[in-house]
Amino acid sequence: MSIFDFIKVMPKVEMHVHLEGSIEPETLLQLAQRNSVELPATTVEGLRDWYTFTDFSHFVEIYIAISSCICSGKDIEHVAKEFLRGQAAQNIRYSEVTFTPYTHYSLNTQIPFSEQIAALGRARRWADEELDVGVGWVLDFARNIPPVEHAETVAGWAVDGIDDGVVGFGVGGLEAGYPPELFERAFAIAREAGLASQPHAGEIAGPESIWGAIDVLKATRIGHGVRCLEDPQLVEVLRERQIPLDVSPTSNVCLGVAPSFAEHPLPRLIEAGLFVTLNSDDPPMFNTTLTEEYLKAATYFRLDRMAIEELVLNGVKASVLPEDNKKKMLRSFRSQFKMIE
Repeated sequence: MSIFDFIKVMPKVEMHVHLEGSIEPETLLQLAQRNSVELPATTVEGLRDWYTFTDFSHFVEIYIAISSCICSGKDIEHVAKEFLRGQAAQNIRYSEVTFTPYTHYSLNTQIPFSEQIAALGRARRWADEELDVGVGWVLDFARNIPPVEHAETVAGWAVDGIDDGVVGFGVGGLEAGYPPELFERAFAIAREAGLASQPHAGEIAGPESIWGAIDVLKATRIGHGVRCLEDPQLVEVLRERQIPLDVSPTSNVCLGVAPSFAEHPLPRLIEAGLFVTLNSDDPPMFNTTLTEEYLKAATYFRLDRMAIEELVLNGVKASVLPEDNKKKMLRSFRSQFKMIE
């Protein structure tokens, strides 16, 4: 079996993917029609063309439009189920999925958090029962949305959502001008309740953002982190502590963090002994999937089957699943790898 055929059927996990950024044009059109929201296109083909990445401002425009089409808990549940159905189709057995609740509370839809988390909980239980697929929710906030104190509100929501599958707390949005130090209290609230600290850092901003995520936010895992290579001392700390980096190559290329896929630093991160996982970030918005990320890694970096398997297993190890569940999944994945010939 070729490495490409192996990648398509192998079991996978995904540690860095945004629920709102996973919405396919077909689903968005359904939501827009249901909620009488006007979009730049009225057909799936037109929306797919609109989705095509051009620059960051266009990306933000799409993200806001998507969020404006989500008007109820019913919509959130629908989006989550469609996403999890797509994960199952790729044989992604478990995902830790970022969701930004304040957006849906502060926009004109103003969906109460209790309604949002109940919808996510229903989708999670449905996926477990109907698809045998697991999910943990990572609630995040956009660091550039005022007031800064809204981060603490979201941290409180994350704590309230633990029984409905919330496993982590994160921060996204514009890094420049919004350092991790601004959000120390919010992350402390989440950590004290046992939630994992999973901030975005070192994507658009440089190593100083990653240092802040580690020292101030006590990051257990870092979203992106690819610019760590600019600071040898930081690389040494990340290697020593084995803090996972959730790397999303196509996203990095689209956002200008790397000039092309072939020039992406993924091989150098691996060669430096860093703990790397592979992810899709906002798949339809970057015209990719997790499977495509693995296929590209094999194509551009000549990663062999052993290296691909190691990246998959890294994802399991980087998850916040209970240790017994991790060990069970690792055994299952290794067994399945051997059976795929």
